[in-house]
Amino acid sequence: MTDRIGKHEFSRMMRAAASLIREQQPLLSQLDCVAGDGDHGTTMLRIMERLEAEFKEDTAADLKKCFCDAGWNVMACDGGASSSLLGAFFLGVGDATQAGISSWNCGEFAATFQIGLLALQSQTKAQPGDKTMMDALVPAVQALVTEAKTGNKISDALPAAARAASEGASATEKMVARYGRARLVGDKTKGHRDPGAVSVALIFQGFAQAMTELKGDATHARHG
Repeated sequence: MTDRIGKHEFSRMMRAAASLIREQQPLLSQLDCVAGDGDHGTTMLRIMERLEAEFKEDTAADLKKCFCDAGWNVMACDGGASSSLLGAFFLGVGDATQAGISSWNCGEFAATFQIGLLALQSQTKAQPGDKTMMDALVPAVQALVTEAKTGNKISDALPAAARAASEGASATEKMVARYGRARLVGDKTKGHRDPGAVSVALIFQGFAQAMTELKGDATHARHG
């Protein structure tokens, strides 16, 4: 099931992303100590646990409901900028989804995530280069759109998005923070990756890993 993506696939993707965030929680909090309170890892774990809960296999398959509920629940997570911005992203995806839709093809997936990004951007002035989560999220969504336009499947698009997000997060190490609380310590942020960007990269890495596993499962089932 790699040509279309629905509730079953998102359930696996959210679990995989949450697992990576859980594994890297100490690193995320360590990165946050440079310019924050050192609680980013804990915040992201709470966010991912709420996303996991919304996409459990035994909940409704309607993607609009899943993403809208996920967006509101993430916003209510009391995780500062991370929860409000990621909540806006997922709520934007939900708002862009037609009621009753249970799966997307690659083009639909990319388009809805692009609208989710626009919803997030309406809540912040941060842009790539400001050393924020946008340095990973923007290139990840752009990669999805590019893959969809070239006719690739979701199983190809998500690894491309994960690579773009990872490269974007890595690039923040050489940047000086120009937005949010981190801007107050300025040059001290150089030499450290942005925790928000690293978190987004981990999420897309989890998504890609899950999709690769699903593709392998489908291949094994066909050749049984």
